[in-house]
Amino acid sequence: MTPTLSASTLLWVPLAPLIGAFIVGIFGTAMGGNLLGRRAGHSITIAGVFIAFVLSAMTLWKVMNGAPVLNQTLYQWAVLGNTAMEVGFQIDSLSAMMMVVVTFVSLMVHLYTIGYMEGDPGYNRFFSYISLFTFSMLMLVMSNNMLQLFFGWEAVGLVSYLLIGFWYTKPTAVFANLKAFLINRVGDFGFILGIGLLVASVGTFNYSEVFARADHLATLNLPGTDRSLLTAALICLFIGAMGKSAQFPLHVWLPDSMEGPTPISALIHAATMVTAGIFMVARFSPLYELSDTALNFILIIGSITAFFMGLLGLIQNDIKRVVAYSTLSQLGYMTVALGASAYHVAVFHLMTHAFFKALLFLGAGSVIMGCHHNQDMRYMGGLWKYMPITWITSLLGSLALIGTPFFSGFYSKDAIIMAVGASNLPASGLAYWAVLSGVFITAFYSFRMYFLVFHGRERYDQDPHAHEHHHDDHGHGHGAKPHESPWVVTVPLLLLTIPSVAIGACVLMGFLFGDFFKGVIFVDAAKHPAMAYLAEHIQGWVELGLHAFVTAPFWLALAGVAAAWYCYMVNPAVPAFFQRAFHPVYRLFEEKYFMDKLWIDGIACSFMKLGRVFWKAGDQALIDGAVVNGSWRLVGWLAGVVRWFQSGFIYYYALVMILGVFALMAYFVWRSY
Repeated sequence: MTPTLSASTLLWVPLAPLIGAFIVGIFGTAMGGNLLGRRAGHSITIAGVFIAFVLSAMTLWKVMNGAPVLNQTLYQWAVLGNTAMEVGFQIDSLSAMMMVVVTFVSLMVHLYTIGYMEGDPGYNRFFSYISLFTFSMLMLVMSNNMLQLFFGWEAVGLVSYLLIGFWYTKPTAVFANLKAFLINRVGDFGFILGIGLLVASVGTFNYSEVFARADHLATLNLPGTDRSLLTAALICLFIGAMGKSAQFPLHVWLPDSMEGPTPISALIHAATMVTAGIFMVARFSPLYELSDTALNFILIIGSITAFFMGLLGLIQNDIKRVVAYSTLSQLGYMTVALGASAYHVAVFHLMTHAFFKALLFLGAGSVIMGCHHNQDMRYMGGLWKYMPITWITSLLGSLALIGTPFFSGFYSKDAIIMAVGASNLPASGLAYWAVLSGVFITAFYSFRMYFLVFHGRERYDQDPHAHEHHHDDHGHGHGAKPHESPWVVTVPLLLLTIPSVAIGACVLMGFLFGDFFKGVIFVDAAKHPAMAYLAEHIQGWVELGLHAFVTAPFWLALAGVAAAWYCYMVNPAVPAFFQRAFHPVYRLFEEKYFMDKLWIDGIACSFMKLGRVFWKAGDQALIDGAVVNGSWRLVGWLAGVVRWFQSGFIYYYALVMILGVFALMAYFVWRSY
């Protein structure tokens, strides 16, 4: 019997986290009188996310066993002419997979947060936020129309603003969340323009109805030009993805968002918010396949992000920022796969990356806890003796990240490199060079972090800034030795390790070449042969893993690990030599290509100055001065003039009357002649 999907059951997937967020956010905080304690707060939100995960897993199982796609409207909000604004679900293999990834990673983050945020005064508020974030992301991936997509898109942006600035008394956190919010608004401006162009052209927000008119859209031009309307709309949509998925040059918010608590780094930057753009482009594959211009644009942006953001990870000393720049680079890999029309591979890497990157972020948080909230890798070292579980799980996560054969990251990453190499688009040459070079860079910065943190000489007692570390140190003085994290931290690490190692081999053939994404992701094989090439050259997970040992990516990754070992374990003078010899390049990396200065000192300050001009000239001078103040001054002057005619003396009024009669007589005499 073929299983079926029920909209009434699926409704509880987003509602369960929302209800948990609502209850704890009100009754677990000062807003509702702190009626719920910490245990009740985390229990309610974890229960909500657990329900969502179980229902999502059941949904994925049904989809894999042949359940037909559910595309159903749940609520009609408004109708403008013939255009309906609705809330609805489209549950197919793509959305079901995303639901499981989002809820599983979120569940792990919720459990981890019990240990990491212990003692924080905003404990319940934090749980409310991350549960609300889960609801927002689920509404995004389950939507069947662009209006609901936009709601989820903006909701995750809003909640990420709250989470990044969670420690709102910390100036750097306030700056970081404002920066994230404003940069994302730049991308969202393009996103809403793209939606507007599509809706204005086809008169509907619904995905299936828009995709059914794809051929018609391809024939339209922008009014008054000979430029393709569809290409313009798709590039605008991707600009939205550039902001949400932190692609160059809208990437500058993501590294600074490390100012939020570590669980948020895992939740926002591993499986949810930053992958929203990747999901969106894959969902719109029926349209993107019709515009090579848009695909080339995506390839170029992804290439720049994958290569140049990885380079910045080489010089970072903050453990969370290394993982953050790694996220930027891996998002570039996914974007390159989208541009090569290997949407299957991009989504595959999205899934594998979600697990091993969440593992690395939570592992970094465990290290920070064990080192009493020191985040500087220069003052760690030798931690494998003190934190064995964190050590081994971080090692496995790093091996997955660099694409070690038979690990999850290997299958998705190598498939991206192969797909880009097989692409016939003009920008594919640049993209192939970028993703291939990125293999060495990824391996180097990943194992630089690994060696500095877990091996070598112990340096945890040399931190000159130990007294500055905020957040409580879980009962240990700053001079104490590192310690392993509690079970609520290590259990999520162990659970995330399993898919980080094994999920790639398990789903490789089904994801890329089976019927899993049939009817959901569309590829024009005649125009874009990347997926056909992969189908011809990938015969199975064992063969691909064995073949990897004679390919360039494997030897580049091995060279990166060996170079990191030599530079940070054998001869630590080498990095210092390169820093001195290539100081201008090092300065360029240290300043992050001066992109922050461009956005903050250049663009933001220019808009501030422009705003000040409008304020002074427009608001103060024209509106307040001329219109508002000028009008009452004019009325006052007229009143002053009129007052002279209202003296209150009878003889004065008699004189005016006589003069008036005289004036009338003179007028009529003049008219008679």
